[in-house]
Amino acid sequence: MPAILGQARERLLLSPYILQTLPQVERELNVWRTRAASIPDSELRKQALASIAGKRFHCQGGAVYTLYVPKGQARPLLAFIVALQTISDYLDNLSDRVPGAEEASLRGLHNAVTEAVDPAAERSCWYAYYPHQNDGGYLDALVSVCRQAITFFPGYRDVQEEVSRLASLYSDLQVLKHLEAQSHPARLARWASRPVSLAPGVAWWESAAAAGSTLGIFALAAAAAAGPVCRKTTEGLLACYFPWLAGLHILLDYFIDLDEDQESGDVNFVACYPDLEAAEQGLIRFLDESLHRVLRLPRPAFHLMVVKGLLALYLSDPKALAPTRKKTAQRLLRAGGAETLWLHRFCLGLRRVGLI
Repeated sequence: MPAILGQARERLLLSPYILQTLPQVERELNVWRTRAASIPDSELRKQALASIAGKRFHCQGGAVYTLYVPKGQARPLLAFIVALQTISDYLDNLSDRVPGAEEASLRGLHNAVTEAVDPAAERSCWYAYYPHQNDGGYLDALVSVCRQAITFFPGYRDVQEEVSRLASLYSDLQVLKHLEAQSHPARLARWASRPVSLAPGVAWWESAAAAGSTLGIFALAAAAAAGPVCRKTTEGLLACYFPWLAGLHILLDYFIDLDEDQESGDVNFVACYPDLEAAEQGLIRFLDESLHRVLRLPRPAFHLMVVKGLLALYLSDPKALAPTRKKTAQRLLRAGGAETLWLHRFCLGLRRVGLI
């Protein structure tokens, strides 16, 4: 009976998500799209607009965390999630698509991520070493929205240290990942193998994948937006999200991108497994750990929906149906259970009508 009630509650969340949250995400993105269109530097303008157009679903997915909080807190949380994710996607494009980015320039850019989650931090000159600099205040505006939103989270002081740590891991990972594309793979492997970021039995590329997710930050921010956060809740969220749920998130992302990353020469952590069978076993392990650990959290039905929603969202992408991946995708969906299969059909419907 509790399981049935939990599934019913999960489905009830879908109506406000589709009817209210997704349109609100579009409104937020339209603000940033308009702002990006006025960036003076043509290359920065191009990458800002491309990141919003091509990675809109990142904000749509992250926005599910607004369903965790009371209605009055949903607006500042959504502003935070969309702004921080837009920073992430924009910097990813600047690191990936623009020639001439060196380590100093990548680190300078990604200081914007850590400074966005720390209202007391002095702002850096993020473009100091980057070949393009005049963004007309675009990145500064994104950081400002994150900082302003944080002031509305009653429990942010309770989680700020952990949020900053995850933001720092994320920033380090992005810098080293893009340097690996310039033939520095050993350095990334050494960084991701550090005890501070490695759970027992987790491979370095799995740990690196977990560091590349913003979901842990969003989960902590949602808890803080809902009210004061006790230490037990913070530790439980970290134990669930890092590396397990966050790792599952990014491994699924890399799983569907295997072919295009191989063609472009981009780093792909799923390609680090010895073969596709080992990759499937790794994904199943991260799924099982996530499903088990969410049950220990406050409001487990919500976090269970996040896990199953990740499977449904990523594996409804047409790229998941590639001949080499289709059977693995089907086994992952079955491993998620009947509710995951239902959500998968739901996501397929949303894709058909262009909502995701």
